[in-house]
Amino acid sequence: MRSYGQKLAVADLSLKIPAGQLFALLGPNGAGKTTTIKMLVGLLQPSSGSVRVCGHDMVRQTREASRVVGFVPDEVYLYEKLSGREFLEFIADLHGLNRRDAAARIGSQIDAFELAQFVDDRSETYSHGMKQRLALAAALLHDPAVLVLDEPMVGLDPRSMRLVKNLLQRRTAAGMTVFMSTHSLSLAEEIADLIGVVDGGRLMFLGTLAELRGQAAHGHNSLEELYLALTESEEERRSKSSAIPSPAP
Repeated sequence: MRSYGQKLAVADLSLKIPAGQLFALLGPNGAGKTTTIKMLVGLLQPSSGSVRVCGHDMVRQTREASRVVGFVPDEVYLYEKLSGREFLEFIADLHGLNRRDAAARIGSQIDAFELAQFVDDRSETYSHGMKQRLALAAALLHDPAVLVLDEPMVGLDPRSMRLVKNLLQRRTAAGMTVFMSTHSLSLAEEIADLIGVVDGGRLMFLGTLAELRGQAAHGHNSLEELYLALTESEEERRSKSSAIPSPAP
């Protein structure tokens, strides 16, 4: 649980994501997705409860937990006077990689994310999509067991989106766990192994795409309708209820 004063941002959220799974957390703005992610990566402490990553308590064993996590926030911040390569070298130093390993991993990430055309330019010249790809490359540089992404596809062009989707699927197939927040039901349908729907800080659904489709088949014409029903506000529910005519006396 996480609260801000009297405001409850995340309530009674219990999640266990198996290794090698791509988990998509869906929900509208203000649903609690980013707060959940900030607790998961150690930027916020839960008001109650605990967060464990690969067996490490994120509050009590922050250093150990952080070593197995890669993180890309919803707003990417780079050192704009550094080139992309210099930024990757800086991240490699932070993770204690020796020069030989760092050079090999940086070269691999440059190839994987197709950064070669701009990696030696200052990052202040980069488009949003270029910054996003560089941030993803940096997050994977130390080969984390868990990759946490907050709205990773925002601002990417179709080619970059496909590149990132393919890479995430390859990484999860190799055993990495991905925890991704998104507004996009279609993205979750395409690449997620496990889906969670959160609203008002509460988990409304947790299961596979097949289970979500099964639930949609009972009373909803589509997954989109089910998602909207799961995340409609209390005000919308009251409005619908009041719109239903009372039976004649």
